[in-house]
Parts: sequence; C-alpha cells; structure tokens
Amino acid sequence: MKTVTTIVTTCCILLSLAACGNTIRGIGRDTANTVNATQNAGNRVANAAAH
Repeated sequence: MKTVTTIVTTCCILLSLAACGNTIRGIGRDTANTVNATQNAGNRVANAAAH
C-alpha cells in the first residue's frame, strides 16, 4: 500500500510541476505579445506624426 501511495503522490507532484511550467511559458508569450503590440502602436503613432 505504501508503494501505491508513493506512486500516486509522485504523479500528482509531476502533474503540478508540468502545469506550472505551462503557465509560466504562457505568461512569457503574453508578455512578449504585449511588448510587440506596444512597440507597433508606438511606430504607427510616430509614422502618423511624421506625415
């Protein structure tokens, strides 16, 4: 019974770590997209002001 408990606990920990990794990766992508959108908006404003 102790072995089953250990296996289940290990699986739960691994699943939790995988979920955290996916969340952190997603936050990184969202941040990069936000930076790109902000830079693009700044470029459009600069171009509109120049013309």
